[in-house]
Amino acid sequence: MSSGKEAISEVQSAPPTPPPPPVSAPPSRVHSPAAPGGRSSPLRAVASPLRAMATPLASPVRKAVATVRGCLEEVGHITRLADPRDAWLPITESRSGNAYYAAFHNLSSGIGFQALVLPAAFASLGWTWAIICLTLAFAWQLYTLWLLVRLHEPVAGGVRYSRYMHLATTVFGERWAKILALLPVMYLSAGICTALIIVGGGSMKMLFGIACGEVCLARPLTTVEWYLVFICAAVLLSQLPNLNSIAGVSLVGATAAVAYCTMIWVVSVAKGRVPGVSYDPVKAPNDVDAALGIVNGLGIIAFAFRGHNVVLEIQGTMPSTLKHPSHVPMWKGVKVAYAIVALCFYPLAIGGFWAYGNQIPPNGILSALYKFHSRDVSRLVLGITTLLVIINCLTTFQIYAMPVYDNMEAGYVHRKNRPCPRWLRSGFRAFFGAINLLIAVALPFLSELAGLLGGISLPVTLAYPCFMWVAIKKPRKGTATWNVNWALGILGMSISFVLVVGNLWGLVEKGLRVKFFKPADFQ
Repeated sequence: MSSGKEAISEVQSAPPTPPPPPVSAPPSRVHSPAAPGGRSSPLRAVASPLRAMATPLASPVRKAVATVRGCLEEVGHITRLADPRDAWLPITESRSGNAYYAAFHNLSSGIGFQALVLPAAFASLGWTWAIICLTLAFAWQLYTLWLLVRLHEPVAGGVRYSRYMHLATTVFGERWAKILALLPVMYLSAGICTALIIVGGGSMKMLFGIACGEVCLARPLTTVEWYLVFICAAVLLSQLPNLNSIAGVSLVGATAAVAYCTMIWVVSVAKGRVPGVSYDPVKAPNDVDAALGIVNGLGIIAFAFRGHNVVLEIQGTMPSTLKHPSHVPMWKGVKVAYAIVALCFYPLAIGGFWAYGNQIPPNGILSALYKFHSRDVSRLVLGITTLLVIINCLTTFQIYAMPVYDNMEAGYVHRKNRPCPRWLRSGFRAFFGAINLLIAVALPFLSELAGLLGGISLPVTLAYPCFMWVAIKKPRKGTATWNVNWALGILGMSISFVLVVGNLWGLVEKGLRVKFFKPADFQ
């Protein structure tokens, strides 16, 4: 900064060059007209900065400004993009995020319909082991989340990894990144969006039935038509341009998730235990089924924690400097978000299992609420709960679809080297919604493959961040950090392998009911 000031002071204090003899006008009047009477105007005696920039005298000024700007970028006072074209993409288009936005996004992506199935894991594992596994999984995923937050910008002022696939490509190489991470990351984005259509559309149908009762059931909309209503609303909401612009949407979604989780377990506990409740793990007829039940319970707990595939993208919306690195506000937002996640998950799981025991339906506590208390709970409470589920599905759809939008627009931006037009951006988002709708309608049996696909995608949450930390940070071999990350990474891959094998075995034993274009009602 001092060099810039010295350069400017030298320019301002330099004496004017004496005019050559043939020129009659002084140099200060060559580029400015004389005032009437042969005297120069006092106003024109002060050189305009804009005019000075057009003269040869200003070239040192421009160099000084460029030097100062380069120094500021080097020390981190100005956020510098690895690729200038990133400023045209939805994830990194706006870098004005803060800790509040981070909390909103992480809470919206971290709590969802998958938490409603947690009491079913308790039915498979029992009180003690279920609570132990839930606590260990929560601590584990919070640790890997911290790793990703620190790996977003591993070297201060260096490259920022604002996308999970960018970090995976750097660590594993382009070929292995596509093999190991591309399918899980895309499943965690597009697959969750498809599941949200099924849950959100089915909840719309249930809300319609609750609101209208027997009066409006003569010609209700079909399940597919409710899916269409849901995706139209989601695509309309997706017209917000970038990830930062949906912070308010994420706040609404997070509030709705916390509200319906609280309402469901409070109502369930208030109504008391259902008749004939038992807390013993479900007894299987043979050892194979017992093992599959344990694997299913572990899978439910592992799949309850999500959002790691979008944490780098969320942090990419924040400015970062050497004095104020992005990981500081990001981690503050994560801590607040996951404190609230814990306050939702534990009462929901423990209260739900206390109220329903091993009679909990496979679809979770929301189905149990409708099954056991649809007559003794007011329609207003049921309707508000269902409406909150719909709102949460609509808002969560936006944050999980954003990486896909970013990837679609990146193809156009890198090919054309210009921002994506507004009409094309809207077209991309409508196209993605149509594809998800088609999958939800044409392949309704994908829900039976959720365990298998979830097992494949589990390393994105529990294993890959540990390997990435070792590869980038390079801790000394044999140290505690090295041992812990290698152990957790290998254990995460092992659990993923067990879940994949267990779900494949279950599909072989029970079979897969393949029905195309016959979506079942959400219950």
